[in-house]
Amino acid sequence: MVTGKVYLVGAGPGDPGLLTVKGREVLEKAQVVIYDYLANEEFLKYAPPGAEVIYVGKKGGDHTLSQDGINRLLVEKGRERIVVRLKGGDPFVFGRGGEEAQVLVAQGIPFEVVPGVTAAVAVPAYAGIPLSHRDYTAGMAFFTGHERDDRDDSKIAWDKLATGVGTLVFFMGVKNLPEICSKLIAHGRPAGTPVAVIRWGTTPAQQTVVGTLEDIVERVRQAKLTPPAITVVGEVVRLRDELNWFERRPLFGKRIVVTRAREQASDFKAVLSELGAECVEFPTIAVEPPPAWEALDSAIGRISSYNWIVFTSVNGVKYFMERLRAAGLDGRQLKGIRLAAIGPRTAEALEDRGLIPDFVPPEYRAESIVDGLSEADLTGVRFLMPRAMVARDVLPDSLRRLGAEVDVVPAYRTTLPADRTADVLEYFRKGEIDCLTFTSSSTVTNFFELIDRDEIKPLLDKVVIACIGPITAETARGFGLHVHVMPSDYTIAGLTDSIRSYFEKVSEQK
Repeated sequence: MVTGKVYLVGAGPGDPGLLTVKGREVLEKAQVVIYDYLANEEFLKYAPPGAEVIYVGKKGGDHTLSQDGINRLLVEKGRERIVVRLKGGDPFVFGRGGEEAQVLVAQGIPFEVVPGVTAAVAVPAYAGIPLSHRDYTAGMAFFTGHERDDRDDSKIAWDKLATGVGTLVFFMGVKNLPEICSKLIAHGRPAGTPVAVIRWGTTPAQQTVVGTLEDIVERVRQAKLTPPAITVVGEVVRLRDELNWFERRPLFGKRIVVTRAREQASDFKAVLSELGAECVEFPTIAVEPPPAWEALDSAIGRISSYNWIVFTSVNGVKYFMERLRAAGLDGRQLKGIRLAAIGPRTAEALEDRGLIPDFVPPEYRAESIVDGLSEADLTGVRFLMPRAMVARDVLPDSLRRLGAEVDVVPAYRTTLPADRTADVLEYFRKGEIDCLTFTSSSTVTNFFELIDRDEIKPLLDKVVIACIGPITAETARGFGLHVHVMPSDYTIAGLTDSIRSYFEKVSEQK
């Protein structure tokens, strides 16, 4: 008896934002995910933690699993489980989804097709090439540039195609580009017809080569362009100079390492990606609860005795509020207690919980909190600081010198991540990292814990080092790094703006 189901899901051409809402919904309930070379691995995060993930990619003739093997796998897994067959682009546009669906029908296994954004449309759009434009063409056609190897007869009517359709889009045509160009010219397409070959379209690695039917082969060879790529033939290619939006973003082509904790990296990564960067996540910190809650719970038990609560991080807010709720309490217990937040993100974390901070220093570091509070008489004033187990003591020590009573309690701890990866080191070895970012002193220290210092130091000579503020920069310099970027506004937004400005200035100087 068949109790499973197979979803043939189009993952789009590469940009994670082009996955459809339904595609994500289906992934979230998958028990098995079978994915291709051209399906962005980032989509796998939507699958449930216990899902079985199987890679069956095919790259340049190197098949992890043959199509017959993939078909058998779909049948085997699909009989009793919910299977998502994740395919690049759209499953029914040169994705062999039709063949896989036929196999499922023959075996009596239920299936659904979830269409995806096809590369034929998206990739040219990201290269600034509209497939249709009333001033240039009224028609378009899609073709495979790599027909079946077991057939001598071509299914492409070159005599009709060459002059019968305005815009031609070829999938997988890099290898056969010389033949495509020669046949189009031989059948009447002018040799001066514009052509664009776009590699890894819609991703930060996108590379576009433009020429004509008579010279594009040599231009592609000189650019050392390799698959996967989409080829666009037609007058609409002329619009690229005017409409090329994607590759003109300020950080396009820059590969930037983000060392924040994984759960906190998303905002930083999103804004860098929006500016065109390819972000490599290498979390050097994992945020965990402290070994015991007694100190924080005890402080919460006498919360009314405090005059101030000082929060020095978003994590401090998160864990403090969780323990407050665990005690059966809520924000009402903080009535009459003044709240300080070290920066706007920490202040925002409080505001998200219905709490308005009384003080946020103009400069987002511990010393500024001391400066802002030192004007008042702090003798006998009681402060609570829920913070990381290991942190600088500048703030509590300074407040005590001013006469305050300060209770520092651990609300969380930072550790080295368990899921370490060697991938980022390989990027450094190949010289493929443009910028390395640090958002705290801990990210610097832990970076050199995770990667051998003697090996990495020479590899950083040509890498831009970006630090969120002076304390982090000081730590980086202590490890012998030259800090190129440090914002005057010690926030993620400030760091992002400074990185952007740095690379724009470098680009202007070239």
